[in-house]
Amino acid sequence: MSYLETMILGLVQGVAEFLPISSSGHLTMFQYFFGMEEPDNLLNVLLHFATLVAVCVYYWRDVTGMVYEFFLSLRALFCRKYRTQPVPEARRLVWLVVLGTLPLFLVLPIKDHVERIGGSPAVVSCVLLVTGCILFISDRMAKGKKTAATARKRDVLLVGVAQGIATVPGLSRSGTTIAAGMALGFERSFAVRYSFLMSLPAVLGATVLEVKDVVEMGGVDAGLMPKYLLGMAVAGIVGYFSIRLVNLLAAKGKFGAFAYYCWGAGALFLILSLVL
Repeated sequence: MSYLETMILGLVQGVAEFLPISSSGHLTMFQYFFGMEEPDNLLNVLLHFATLVAVCVYYWRDVTGMVYEFFLSLRALFCRKYRTQPVPEARRLVWLVVLGTLPLFLVLPIKDHVERIGGSPAVVSCVLLVTGCILFISDRMAKGKKTAATARKRDVLLVGVAQGIATVPGLSRSGTTIAAGMALGFERSFAVRYSFLMSLPAVLGATVLEVKDVVEMGGVDAGLMPKYLLGMAVAGIVGYFSIRLVNLLAAKGKFGAFAYYCWGAGALFLILSLVL
């Protein structure tokens, strides 16, 4: 894989991971129609890790507050005198993220079957059309008022289920979870923030497991590191500005504008996959 291809993969990852247009769907199409080499598992995970760093940088106040409150909550769990009322919002948010991540474990037994869907461009194109419908409907929902202080356990579990469903290639994780949050009455900016923060445990866990597997198989080829680092830099920088764009459009009620892109891209990819 060339440096240019690595940059393109980083660009696609940084844009499509956060903009609700499905990173997995676009990577599938780029590989199918342009003959791009499929990234190895380590590069794929590192690109996701770079977007995780982008989330941490953009929401650094939330992330640092959550880490701090996580350890304080563990101390309070074993020592009653450290329990505080009301519970700080950052402490509640960290446990909402943990709770919302749990439904992903239900996907693990069928992970290989879900990934096989990515081998069919026609199916991925159709799923991308479904993403467009989800986004179109999301902007027409009534504005919610729930925040980290008022969201219920059932709400975040349902958003977590939406995240599990969004592992299907072509279905946008960010678009599906943000739309689910809006449908459950989340305030728009909180729906976006929760969606991105909820991605952190899953991506971090996948990164640790993949690096562990690579080390056990003999380590990383040092000659590939410059390409990996270049792709990560592109994915991280582009990802940061993509997060800003999503927040801006969601706040203005124009989140559904991405629906037209998903419909156009899905229809084009579907036609090309049938005639080529």
